[in-house]
Amino acid sequence: MCAFNQPKNTDDATINKVRGAIVHRGLWMGLILMEAKKRGLDWESIGHQAIFDTGCLHGDGIKERMDTEGSMVSFGETFFTEDVRKIFEIEVKKLDESELVLEYGHCPLVAAWKQIGVDSEVMAKLCDIAMSGDRGIASRFGEFEFELGKTIAEGHPVCEVKFSRRA
Repeated sequence: MCAFNQPKNTDDATINKVRGAIVHRGLWMGLILMEAKKRGLDWESIGHQAIFDTGCLHGDGIKERMDTEGSMVSFGETFFTEDVRKIFEIEVKKLDESELVLEYGHCPLVAAWKQIGVDSEVMAKLCDIAMSGDRGIASRFGEFEFELGKTIAEGHPVCEVKFSRRA
């Protein structure tokens, strides 16, 4: 299903360590939510809210570190640092004051979920839950909207992520 999710850049020890930590985070997330599902809990709602709340915390931190309040360029450069771009093999397709358009070429979370045998339907749901973190980040910026396009978890070669300025 996710044959495309092989990292191309593997020669940076620090990036590989961080990817490993993200895989570990993905294992925790996946296993906790699958346990909630087994117990008959509303695992999707629980996951979305918890990850959204985490994103809100991250968004506040990004906002504090930005050099220009309300700037999409500053947001993009603060959130998607060189290391983040390397970890997820992100290609910045567009970055200006109206839009930030990204393609992720690798997802350590998907790698984690594959390790524990998550099926394709649940993997897509876990991915959407994980992206609630980005939704939470975007919610801290009233001037920005978040849009998730195709994802690696759905079997696509890249994840499409877009932040745009509200009209």
